[in-house]
Amino acid sequence: MGPFNKFHPVIAGLKETNMSNRVYIFDTTLRDGEQVPGCQLNTIEKIEVARQLEKLGVDVIEAGFPVSSPGDFNSVVEISKAVSNPTICALTRAVKKDIEVAADALQFAKRGRIHTGIGTSPYHIFNKLNSNPDAIIERAVEAVKYAKKFVEDVEFYAEDAGRSDNEYLARVIEAVIKAGATVVNIPDTTGYCLPSEYGEKIAYLVNHVPNIDKAIISTHCHNDLGMATANSLSGIMNGARQVEVTMNGIGERAGNTALEEVVMALRCHKDLEFDTGIDSKQIMRTSNLVSTLMRMPVQANKAIVGRNAFSHSSGIHQDGVLKNRENYEIIDPVEVGVKESSIVLTARSGRAALKHRMTVLGYQYEPSELDNIYNRFLDLADKKKDITDEDLEILIGSEKQAGKKPLQLVSLQVVSGKSTIPTATVQVSFNGDIFTETAAGNGPIDAAFTAVKALVKRRVRLEEFLIQAITRGSDDLGKVHVKIEHKGQLYYGFAAHTDIVTASVEAFLDALSKIE
Repeated sequence: MGPFNKFHPVIAGLKETNMSNRVYIFDTTLRDGEQVPGCQLNTIEKIEVARQLEKLGVDVIEAGFPVSSPGDFNSVVEISKAVSNPTICALTRAVKKDIEVAADALQFAKRGRIHTGIGTSPYHIFNKLNSNPDAIIERAVEAVKYAKKFVEDVEFYAEDAGRSDNEYLARVIEAVIKAGATVVNIPDTTGYCLPSEYGEKIAYLVNHVPNIDKAIISTHCHNDLGMATANSLSGIMNGARQVEVTMNGIGERAGNTALEEVVMALRCHKDLEFDTGIDSKQIMRTSNLVSTLMRMPVQANKAIVGRNAFSHSSGIHQDGVLKNRENYEIIDPVEVGVKESSIVLTARSGRAALKHRMTVLGYQYEPSELDNIYNRFLDLADKKKDITDEDLEILIGSEKQAGKKPLQLVSLQVVSGKSTIPTATVQVSFNGDIFTETAAGNGPIDAAFTAVKALVKRRVRLEEFLIQAITRGSDDLGKVHVKIEHKGQLYYGFAAHTDIVTASVEAFLDALSKIE
């Protein structure tokens, strides 16, 4: 296997200075991200993700570790054929066989990069590799020189750089750049560094590696202590101009730096004048695709892409957002591909949020009318986690009917169980007078219906009884439809409530009221 066409680095002619404001996005969702147990993708799925990453605008796609398996090798080959704009990168160890296999896998890439490297911390040098510092530098240089025979664009990673001695790390980086490395990756492999510590490490390399201007410094931060994004941003602020990320922050253990967090943090802080070239409106689409294909749900409170990222349930926040989005949102949801902010109606919501949602549904009410609906809304919201549009429609319909029914339920108490005879005590208002009745039945609903029939003294026959859940979950409203017959006429009743027995009795009374 001989060397194939040599590719130019992702930045033509390399950068003139580490202080360029262009930050290059190196996406490793398909390599480091895919190492999450249970999240492996087949080649077709990887191609689908790669094409979406191309639409997103990433600069580099790390497509796999070709020597690790035939599947990974084939994925790198097929992704190289499927996408045109991003550089396609293949990972290797500082081993000749790894590099040869990676080069073979990249033969169809329009722009190919070999990513090779070795551990540089005392833990890796002495415990993992059973070696010594000078020998590690020799192996690093040899690997870069060998990779350079196959591609022009060679990235070197100093594994566990986060825990490496800065002076020694600078010696390694100087040597591999001299050997031909176009990008030098400084991974915080274990997620150990504090942001200040990691930033100082990058700054040390900028100031102490004589030939650092001949390569791009890259960050690769893990999230073991929850600081991957902060460390990556600190690296950028101190001279790194490539950031290695995954979609949704997936990856080994606690994950990697989240692409969406870095991109939007830089975009929000426009005064820093960093540009990533990412089409941010593709972020949510990419996030959903990765989540679906990898069967790895995104946590609700995940920054940028979590379902609650642009949701507001607090009344104070809702009122502020409705007056001016920027009161509580630093990102316009449209910028990341979300249609709009979500005003979630809960027991903490205020009148402003309720009025807004009702206006969206096409209802307009005077303040006094809104007060009545709001009080009923709070009663319902105390019983449910959140209120849907369907719930509001029912609430509004109930409010319209309030005071018009001659028969209204005042209270209901049922006793039921496996070893208990179902009994119901029903209290009903009939044109303002209160009547109470207790009865037994085959179940709580039958007992309640029997008590109601004893109260109204009407000979009616239940023709139809239908219970229907409105949406999902055990706390949602249940709708009840009843059809009764009285003297040859049919009457229909309807009600909804979180308590299905209460909804059933109210629907029954609704039908009986129409007889009266």
